[in-house]
Amino acid sequence: MATGSTDQERRGGTAPTVASTNKEPTTSSAPPKPWYTSFGFQVFLGLVAGLVLGFIARGMGGANEDSGNWLSNLLDGVGSAYVQLLKVMIPPLVITAVITSVANLRKVTNAARLAFSTLAWFAITAFFSVLAGIVVALLLKPGVGTAVDAASAAAPSTHGSWLSFIQSIVPSNILGLGAKAKDDGSIGLNFNVLQLLVVSIAFGVAAVKTGKAAEPFLGFMESLLKIVQTVLWWVIRLAPIGTAALIGTAVSTYGWEALGALGKFVLAIYIGLAIVIGVIYPAVLAMNRIPVAGFARRVWPVFSLGFVTRSSMGVMPVTERVTEQSMGVPREYASFAIPLGATTKMDGCASVYPAVAAIFVAQFYGVDLHFAQYLMIIVVSVLGSAATAGTTGATVMLTLTLSTLGLPLEGVGLLLAIEPIVDMGRTAVNVTGQSVAATIVAKRAGIWDREAWDKAEAGASTQQHLATI
Repeated sequence: MATGSTDQERRGGTAPTVASTNKEPTTSSAPPKPWYTSFGFQVFLGLVAGLVLGFIARGMGGANEDSGNWLSNLLDGVGSAYVQLLKVMIPPLVITAVITSVANLRKVTNAARLAFSTLAWFAITAFFSVLAGIVVALLLKPGVGTAVDAASAAAPSTHGSWLSFIQSIVPSNILGLGAKAKDDGSIGLNFNVLQLLVVSIAFGVAAVKTGKAAEPFLGFMESLLKIVQTVLWWVIRLAPIGTAALIGTAVSTYGWEALGALGKFVLAIYIGLAIVIGVIYPAVLAMNRIPVAGFARRVWPVFSLGFVTRSSMGVMPVTERVTEQSMGVPREYASFAIPLGATTKMDGCASVYPAVAAIFVAQFYGVDLHFAQYLMIIVVSVLGSAATAGTTGATVMLTLTLSTLGLPLEGVGLLLAIEPIVDMGRTAVNVTGQSVAATIVAKRAGIWDREAWDKAEAGASTQQHLATI
């Protein structure tokens, strides 16, 4: 970013807190690329193609059976492979990006303030999101008159708790790896991003404290980060194909029949999510003088991939890259805020969903909730997402809410039939909120790169950055 008071005033921020990179302004006489070549438009085409293929696969029959049909199996295989490719890049990206980011924080004079502001904006947007969920649930009353079978009630095997959160942030090994036996007897490996974040921060701080002797290590990490990002964008270029396969699988597998007696509940969830996306986020962006329409165009690839992958972790590499390259959030900050947000910033899973679901369970069992209990829903939703970090998101968050309110945990089983359908919208809101918070904090801290924002042409920014690799 360029320095100087005049330039900073043009950007609309305060005095810069990140050291200047001394980049000279660049000009290009090349005409802008047509809108239909943009990455966002290609992802949209993938969504449309996926809908068509999904309905075709569903019409062929057998999609809900174990064997399926050739098209549904193909869509499922391609979609699963794409998500796996994204996930395999998360550990090296977090390790290299966070260590490099911590080292670069030497250039930042208010790193602690940035961290506090990030958590504060996580809480602010979560607060208004849970309010939206409560209001919608009280108006629509999704648990009143529902035809859902009470026999489907069952308590889940995993519950959320604050003790689990404390245990989850203590690394079990240096890579945050865990192993779990599968039903077929095989062993599945997984990683805890929160533990990776803790380990990487510790190594980054240690490298800074070591001084000159650690310079080769930091140089290696920076070089490795560039390699990881290059490989990552090879994977992200396949996003339109992955999007088509994932949305096709969802349509062929669930269709509309899965809604059944829970259609009113699903409607309440999506209205709440729509309020967050269409009202709350635009309002906080506008309050901070960030162009709402421009943000919406830039965040579209993140939103759409979150919707079809149903994985904040899987989308995290895309979220981080788009936030840096298209939204003008410096890498030094984005490398910290986005991984943290991917584990603890869940306005869909931890705010709207538990609020609507808890009220649904109370209405289903005929339990009257009082004002104090609604306040408890707000408190748990604002703070409780941290208690689900490193575990399975929304279901665990719901158990934490239900147990706090004294509602029967068996109510969770009532909602499992439509879990994949509502999870799509929840995840899309989660990943969008992570970008919202990071961009707002960068803007308010005076480190928002307005030049990078301006260079990122509407809807085509990601495609342009892809072309540079």
